[in-house]
Amino acid sequence: MYGKGILKGLGVTWRRFWSTYLEDISWLLSGKKRYFTEEGVRHRSSKHARGIFTVQYPEEKLIIPEEFRYVPFLVYDEGEGGKKEVRCTSCGICAKVCPPQCIWIVRSNDPNTGRPIPEPTEFYIDADICMNCGFCAEYCPFDAIKMDHDFEIASYGRNVYSLEKLLKPASYYASIRPENYAREEEARKAKEAAKAAKAAAKPAA
Repeated sequence: MYGKGILKGLGVTWRRFWSTYLEDISWLLSGKKRYFTEEGVRHRSSKHARGIFTVQYPEEKLIIPEEFRYVPFLVYDEGEGGKKEVRCTSCGICAKVCPPQCIWIVRSNDPNTGRPIPEPTEFYIDADICMNCGFCAEYCPFDAIKMDHDFEIASYGRNVYSLEKLLKPASYYASIRPENYAREEEARKAKEAAKAAKAAAKPAA
C-alpha cells in the first residue's frame, strides 16, 4: 500500500501522544507527581517509561550515573581544626598522561634541604580543552584527582581552574561516587593493616 510507512510513523506519534496522557492520569490518581520530582525523573529515564520522557531542563535534571565524568577536581582530607590536607604530592603523573596537555603544576622546593615539597604550590586545569578522558584520575597513585559530575560550567571567559577552585573535600567525592569511594577506602584500610602487621612482625623476627 502506498504511504504505509507514513501511516506507521504517524501511528507511533499518535500512540506516544495518548500514552503520555494515560500515564499522567495514572500518576495523578496514585497521588504521585510525574514531573519536577526525582521519582518522576527516574521513572521517565527507565525502560518502563511510557509516553513522553523528555526532561524539562533546567527545572528538571537527569539522574547522573556514578561513572559519569567531567572536568577533574583535587581531593583534600579534612584534618584537625578543619585544616585542608591536600592529597596531591605534585608528582606530575597526571600532567604527563594528559592527552591534550591541559594540566600544569608548579612545585616548590624546601629552602633548607633543596628537596621538592610534596604539595603543589600552584595547580591549573584548562577546562576548555580538557577531553574528560579520566586518565589523570586513573593513573594518580594517591587518589588525589577525581572526575567531577558538575557539567554546568558555561561562562563568557576562559575556564582555567586554579588550585583554590579545584580543591574539594573527600566528603564531596564520597557523595557523588559512593561505590568508588567505599571500594578505595576498603583497599586503603587493607593496605594500612598489612603495613601495620608487617611492622609488628619485624621485632619478633
